[in-house]
Amino acid sequence: PSPTMTTSMTASSVLTNSSTIYQGPFHLHSRALGLRAQQLWLMAEILTNNDDEEIFDKSFQVSISIEGVLADHSNTEEILSEADAPNRTQHLKCKKRVCEEVMILHILWLDYTHYVFNINFYGLKEFHHRYIIRDIVFYFKTYNPAFTQMETWFRFIFVMTSFFMTFWFAYMMRKYPMSDWSIEQRWIYILLPSLLTFNDPLYPLRFFPGAIMAPLIGNFFQTTFLAAVMLSWLSQYHGLRQNDRGIVSFYLFKFVLVGLCVIPAFMLGNWQKFSSYLDPTFNYMMDPDYPLVKLWFFCAITIYFLYLLILIIKAYSDLRNMPFFDIRLRCLSIVVGTVTSIITVLALQGWGPAALQDHWACQPKIHFDTSAPFMALYGLFNFYIYILAYLFSPGGGSLHETAITKDNPAFSMINDSDEEVIYGSDEESRRPLNSHHRITTDEDL
Repeated sequence: PSPTMTTSMTASSVLTNSSTIYQGPFHLHSRALGLRAQQLWLMAEILTNNDDEEIFDKSFQVSISIEGVLADHSNTEEILSEADAPNRTQHLKCKKRVCEEVMILHILWLDYTHYVFNINFYGLKEFHHRYIIRDIVFYFKTYNPAFTQMETWFRFIFVMTSFFMTFWFAYMMRKYPMSDWSIEQRWIYILLPSLLTFNDPLYPLRFFPGAIMAPLIGNFFQTTFLAAVMLSWLSQYHGLRQNDRGIVSFYLFKFVLVGLCVIPAFMLGNWQKFSSYLDPTFNYMMDPDYPLVKLWFFCAITIYFLYLLILIIKAYSDLRNMPFFDIRLRCLSIVVGTVTSIITVLALQGWGPAALQDHWACQPKIHFDTSAPFMALYGLFNFYIYILAYLFSPGGGSLHETAITKDNPAFSMINDSDEEVIYGSDEESRRPLNSHHRITTDEDL
């Protein structure tokens, strides 16, 4: 099913006097909404008679009052009065006869079956006299209840699978001391519980009225998992050729870099949700600080991928002639390349990481006939971790019951400690893997 449902209503159909189409008031009634509709966006698109090639940006104010109606129509409650609602300044960007849609409000929890909106525009009188507003189309957009039901089952299946994989991997690794684990195995041990929270076991709580913490916690879980994935890529590409992995010398810069990437994403997600709970007319894209946060994010993510590219190049230049580590490097590169390629393809189609958030749904002209991209994105991260857990899990036999030693490349790749260098002594293991230091023996003297 399509992820969203959109219904529209024109201003000409609700106005008794068409001469006030530039101002209103517009009395709008939403269709019947259930809990599985999740959220409601109200947007407006202004149509004009302008035939010029001129592109212009016009500021105007929107005043709105909201009332909620119960299913039996027995009671109407005022949610937001016009006196209490702030006059939000919106920007009308037009080209020829069509203007970009403007988001009027966003209701994060649907506590009522029907909603009644009284909307007034201010500051469009001169605009109307010059370009003639033909009509205004109001869009009501919600999640598709069929999609919500499928998403709930989809998340439940992945939560149970992640729970099973987490305990299965811990069970398989139980007979090996953690000091003997490879860096891939250690990160899988961290990523599996993070994946469990990424699938959001608290998702059904969002359907309860006023459960403000559920989406905030879900956003925190998603951000934490993506941060762990980004940090694991840096650590593994660097750690394959470096055994000295101190908190300050090895991890500190990586923590700071990944933090600079995920903090603005976390801020934007929770900023919109919490502010919409307090004021449905809030839109963070109209906030003057939004361009700065956006610039912060893109600068940080650019630095991250440049640093990751440097680590990849250095890893291949140092380890391409070391068979055991070369296999691990290729395995890591195939998985990372597959994940980034699929995300890039989805991003070009208009989804990408936006599929994990709600802001893609607030565009009335963005319509998806299928939920396959959403399912593909969630499935991608889940199967990415599952495949890694399977590849780097030890064999079924006991370490002391088999004849496998660290001279065996297959065993070395999976089960050998990164603190041990093949054929090396304890002192050598503390040196970088690409060190060409020559050991002096008695025969050389």
